This record gives sequence, structure tokens and C-alpha cells, in this order.
Amino acid sequence: MKSLSDLSEREILAVAIASEEEDGRIYLSFAEDLAERYPSSAKVFEEMAEQEAAHRHALLGLYQKRFGPHLPPIRREDVKGFLRRRPVWLTRNLPLDTIRKEAEVMEYESARFYQKAAERATDVGVRKLLGDLAAAEQGHETLAVRLGSTILTPGARGDEDVAYRRFFILQYVQPGLAGLMDGSVSTLAPLFAAAFATQNNWETFLVGLAASIGAGISMGFAEALSDDGSLTGRGSPLLRGGVSGLMTALGGLGHTLPYLVPDSIPDHFRIATAIAAAVVFVELWTIAYIRARYMDTPFLQAVFQIVLGGAIVLAAGVIIGGA
Repeated sequence: MKSLSDLSEREILAVAIASEEEDGRIYLSFAEDLAERYPSSAKVFEEMAEQEAAHRHALLGLYQKRFGPHLPPIRREDVKGFLRRRPVWLTRNLPLDTIRKEAEVMEYESARFYQKAAERATDVGVRKLLGDLAAAEQGHETLAVRLGSTILTPGARGDEDVAYRRFFILQYVQPGLAGLMDGSVSTLAPLFAAAFATQNNWETFLVGLAASIGAGISMGFAEALSDDGSLTGRGSPLLRGGVSGLMTALGGLGHTLPYLVPDSIPDHFRIATAIAAAVVFVELWTIAYIRARYMDTPFLQAVFQIVLGGAIVLAAGVIIGGA
């Protein structure tokens, strides 16, 4: 690995050409990733890729004039001082802020490279071009602002806000809500059946713990294997499965944990059951609120569906356990 001070002008130009080509491909990857979710922002990155292509052509023209058609196989990872980047552009459905921050790092790094390289160049033409490119890279932030003012119009930003909300709901809210509903409702019957059958807090806790974890694992796999997100736009199956499985387990554990009340306390069973019933009430109303807030379900309808359904399942567990 060479330091910048050890590079010849030929190698500096070769690194710059390779860097511009790679950056252009990265911007196009960002644009492709954003095209469906944020079409206006995708156009910004397409414009930035075109700028990188123009820089590359200018560098190639100067290189061929000075050194001929053959480029030495040197890239920026062969030069000390370049920031090590995480290949985030290989990840699909990245948050828009992550992509923008990555682009800012890329432009800052390129500008610094051109500034230092221009200081070392002895040829007037090379020095001028590198200085111009340094100014251009520094101006990319201004370019993004200018493109944003023309491409990211208020209407386009509104469309992107709608797209982001849809993406957020599909990837986080929907699987999380499905898991919370399953964990909160499906574990009621076995938990309260065990509670009223044994009237032993610890044994009831073990049943609830097993039911919650088992339901979480089941829901996580079911969600992750339901689709890969390529057609539905629901994002990473592993992420959705993790969200769904975690919320399922939490939904069941919420009304299971009260049965950790020690049996040594007087009326331990009644205390634990009262706390668990209160937790169930909060869980069901929370689910109803989330459905009304994010799934466009009328609040009263959501309350009727969730609270009534949960009450029936709870009653079934109590009746079975008390039989």
C-alpha cells in the first residue's frame, strides 16, 4: 500500500479515474435502491452519477494525452489515507438518511484527495484539473441542494413522505403488530388455564414463558418465510421476521411476568392474576390504538375486534382452567 506522497502523477490520475467510475456506480446503486420508495431522491443520485461520469471523462482525456491509453491497476484501496467504507450500497432498502450520509462521506473524501493531489502535481494541466475537481466535489453538496430545489419539489417531498410511511408500515408496523396481536391474544388461553388449574404462580409463569417464546419463534419464522420482499416491497425478510418474533414474545411475556410474584406473599395468586389482567387490558387497547393509527382501521372497530376477541380468549382459558 502506497501513501499519497509516493504516487506519481500517472498513478494519481489512475486512482482518480477508478474512483470516479466506482463512485458513479455507487450513486446509480443508490438511485436504483431508492427508485421505488423515493423516486425524486433517486433522480438526485442519477444526476450525481452523471457528474461523476463527466469527471471521469475529463480525467481520461488528460491521462491519454499525457500517458497514453493504458491505465496502471491502482485503486484507492491501494493508497493510505482513504476512509474505509462499509459496502452499504450492497444492502437493499437502506434508510434515505443513511444513503445521504454515505454520499456526504464520499464527496468529502474525494474533495480531500483532489486537494492533496493538486498540491503535489507539477504539470500545470494536471494541477488545474485536479483543483477544478476538488472544487466540484466540494460543490456537490450545493448541487444536491440545487437539484433538491428543482426535483424535490413540495409535491415530490409529499409523495416521498407517503412512500416512507408506507415502507415503515410494511416493514416494521405490520409485522410488529401481527406479532403483538398473536403474542398478546394466543397466549391468554394457555396462561390463564394454567393459572386457574394450578393456582401456582411459578408453574403458571413457566407455562406462559414457554408459550411466549414458542409463539415468538413460530411467528418469526412464519413472517421471514412468507415472502422475500422483492415483489411486495416489504423489505428484508430477516428484519420482518425478527420484528414479528420479538413483538410476539413480548406480547406474551407482558401478562406472564406478573406471575413472578413469590408464593410466599399472602394472596399471591390473586395479586399476580389481577396485575396480569390489568396488563392484558393495556395490551389490547394498545393494539387497538396501533391498528387505528397505522392501519386506517376505525378506532371503535379496532376496539371491538381486538378487545372483544381477547376477552373471549381469556374467558376460554379461565373456564378451561377452572373446570
